Amino acid sequence: MRKQVLIVVAGLLALSTVQAQNLKTLHRLERENDPFYFGLSLGYASSYLHPSKHDTFLQNDSILTAEPNRSPGYSLRLIATARLSKRFEVRANPGLILGLDRSFTYTLGSRQLFEEPVQTKIIQSNIATFPFHLKFNSDRINNFKVYVLAGVKYDIDLASNAKTRNADDLVKLKKNDFGAEIGIGFNFYLPFVTVSPEIKFSNGLSNIHARDAALKYSSVFDQLRSRMVFFTIHLEQ
Repeated sequence: MRKQVLIVVAGLLALSTVQAQNLKTLHRLERENDPFYFGLSLGYASSYLHPSKHDTFLQNDSILTAEPNRSPGYSLRLIATARLSKRFEVRANPGLILGLDRSFTYTLGSRQLFEEPVQTKIIQSNIATFPFHLKFNSDRINNFKVYVLAGVKYDIDLASNAKTRNADDLVKLKKNDFGAEIGIGFNFYLPFVTVSPEIKFSNGLSNIHARDAALKYSSVFDQLRSRMVFFTIHLEQ
């Protein structure tokens, strides 16, 4: 996580240098009056599953601990923004989040012959996400502007294993998720494009765990909720 934050900061400093060199030229002033505009988003995601343990966890000596691990992912999205007023805009940012191999690390108590005492189980996910945000914009300072956003999202896990046949090493997830998002971003107005670095926090509100008491690595959990942090670059016309 620290490495990704440093990359984002370095990118902001580079854009700030370009900004300082172009203070005398105000770019894309017509953008301030456009009723709507479009673009593309490229992003990096850091994700994990926030668990709550089932009551039977303390009664089971086969698994002593079950801890979530963070995993990276990458997003490619479309972006459409409509202006409500000088300060407020609404935004849709649908797309795909790919390569989310979320996982749990287990410490085993009683185990079978030749079974390792520490096990990591990976849950593969590719998500189609549909977020809708309300944005609040600051005043424009030369070719720079700050905004904050809040909204909701609806996710569909294209790799959901909820209907997969029973296997002892599975942790099953439901296909659909609903959540809330907040974030902050920075508009840098360049001659032909607006570049907007953004950091966003996304919390799933629904339980996406398809619990099966017969599954060793799944039965220790009661509920699982998604947690994601996105570092995104928006490129808007």
